[in-house]
Amino acid sequence: MRVVVIDYNGGNLASAAQAARKAATRKGIEADVVISRDPDDILGADRLILPGQGAFADCAQGLGPELRNMLETATANGTPFLGICVGMQLMCEYGLEHGRTEGLGWISGNIRRMDEAASAGLRLPHMGWNTLDFTPGAHLLTDGLTPGNHGYFVHSYALHDGADSDLVATAQYGTQVPAIIARGNRCGTQFHVEKSQDVGLTILGNFLRWTS
Repeated sequence: MRVVVIDYNGGNLASAAQAARKAATRKGIEADVVISRDPDDILGADRLILPGQGAFADCAQGLGPELRNMLETATANGTPFLGICVGMQLMCEYGLEHGRTEGLGWISGNIRRMDEAASAGLRLPHMGWNTLDFTPGAHLLTDGLTPGNHGYFVHSYALHDGADSDLVATAQYGTQVPAIIARGNRCGTQFHVEKSQDVGLTILGNFLRWTS
């Protein structure tokens, strides 16, 4: 299996690649995990991972039109895709951090500041471990997990106005926060799976054997 971690100005590339290697080993999957922005690698990949940290606008700019087009082509042809943190946010229609920036448009909704959390007296960024709420068996990505397991979050912006049908798991932080989303062969986690220890490795392993 060829797993490509998208090389762009999104940060956390090496740790995401290392976590994917560990997850593959745990699942007994032979995986060649590379960090690349080469068209042949991306279009020939069996799995695509888009990590991300920092501002939505900066990460979107790092993708640029060429990478956007490649990701659109590969995923439209059925390649499973996982976005992590800002990588998940980029799947949505647009973000409102530092002005309006267009996303990939794969998931309904927009990315904006978690004002509900601030209004409830909670600190931003939402940083640290938080419990995951989901329906067991509803999606392969959560196979082997139990509601109440924890993911590691670091973010001040979150998905708003999304479709309930895209929600796989949520967390609570002043309001319901989309934690895992999926539509077709495209999925994402708001929390950092590469920092979420056993829970993160379980989700990554599920992604590596996932067929939508």
